[in-house]
Amino acid sequence: MSKAGQEPIRRRRRLHGMMFRLPLMITCEAFEDFILAYLEGDLNARQTFVFELHLKLCRECRDYLDAYRKALELAKACGSDEAAVLQKVPEDLVAAVLAARDC
Repeated sequence: MSKAGQEPIRRRRRLHGMMFRLPLMITCEAFEDFILAYLEGDLNARQTFVFELHLKLCRECRDYLDAYRKALELAKACGSDEAAVLQKVPEDLVAAVLAARDC
């Protein structure tokens, strides 16, 4: 990863030290663990409150969440014709992936 690409990560880690000390605050790393559950509405009321509080205070995580949403939208758009794509995948590749997964 380039130095420019690492700068947002460094800023998030610096903020992590400050925000971890606030009451009801999760870290940026913990924030990442809950993104999908948040977007799918699987967090309880308290978890949602804490997640959204972090969003209000952390610009980098807001940007990260926005990028995550866009990536999900692109993935869904690419997978809209999943059956056609799956027909083109060689059977030996599928078998190799499944075998590697079982290791």
